[in-house]
Amino acid sequence: MERRFLTIFNILFFTVFFLASCGSQGNTDKVPNKAEGDSSSIDSTKKAGDGEKEKHSDLIPVEVTSVSVGEISNFILLSSNLETEIQADVYARAQGIVEQIFTEEGRYIAKDSVMLKLEAREYEIAVNKARVEYEKQMSIYNRQKVMLDEKLLSQEEFDQVKFTMEAAKYSLDDAQLRLDYMSITSPISGWVGERLTKIGARVQPTDKLFSVVNKTQVIAVVYVPEKNINELKRNQPAIVTSENLNGEIFDAYIKRISPVVDPSSGTFKVTVGVKNRGKKLKPGMFVNVHLIIDTHTDATLIPKTAVIYENEYMNVFVVRDNIASKIRIIPGFQDSEKIECLNAAIMPNDKVIVVGQAGMKDKAKVRIVAERENKTKN
Repeated sequence: MERRFLTIFNILFFTVFFLASCGSQGNTDKVPNKAEGDSSSIDSTKKAGDGEKEKHSDLIPVEVTSVSVGEISNFILLSSNLETEIQADVYARAQGIVEQIFTEEGRYIAKDSVMLKLEAREYEIAVNKARVEYEKQMSIYNRQKVMLDEKLLSQEEFDQVKFTMEAAKYSLDDAQLRLDYMSITSPISGWVGERLTKIGARVQPTDKLFSVVNKTQVIAVVYVPEKNINELKRNQPAIVTSENLNGEIFDAYIKRISPVVDPSSGTFKVTVGVKNRGKKLKPGMFVNVHLIIDTHTDATLIPKTAVIYENEYMNVFVVRDNIASKIRIIPGFQDSEKIECLNAAIMPNDKVIVVGQAGMKDKAKVRIVAERENKTKN
């Protein structure tokens, strides 16, 4: 009996212990569930932050610039090679052998300065002989004049002596002129462009020896279509640019207009005077000539880098409240950098996209990452 009682007691004890263990295990399982709930909450916060980042990254990054107000001109664009208004080719006036050269290419030389000398010994001798003869005839003339005054000589005899003296004077002048021809001088002030001979060379009167140019008065000769003949007049403003000078602008003006139209080309000649600031422009340089026909002030100006061309239309994207609106512009005057906008849909200081607009759709959401300085502002 006692043994049965111990057996039942052990069964009950292990049953209670087992149930207590199961309850403790159940409570333990609940803790991880709470932790899992907290983890789920953190993940939700992260997803919300990632969503905002993804939303921000959906905005198209663009670079913009401001629409400006300024002056723009309509012009006729032509090309030409610069010339100088003052230029001279120097030739020998007599044959001879080059003895000395006093100047070189690139050097400045004043008008009437000696550039070159030819061997002149024989001409010096001729001058001396002519001078002796002239002095002889002058002496005879003076004696005969005294005799004429004393009525010891007839007028006819005196006139003959006078004519002989004058002939000797002209012979001396002729000999001196030939000697002077041995010294080649510059007909103008300027810079030596070419030297085409050397010491020891034999030159003839037809041989070109030097070219001299004066860079202070530079011109560009252009040929304008006859349809524009009534749009141009003397002193009308123009500008000249050279790609070799980084597009630097030089003021110019219409100096001469030919009244004759060439029937073979349908053009007329226009000579443009250029203000050669700093003497940067050189004769022979290739330049673009803009003959200004009309000028608009206070024009709404859009940089050409902002324009998208679709067939014959011009469009720009204007950014307002991070929305890029596609607007078709009505163009007015334009030059190499800017276009005049004639429609009121675009206002001064509007932001237009200059980088990132290719392939963009109307009303796209954008993010301005940089704003470029507007170089078209006057």
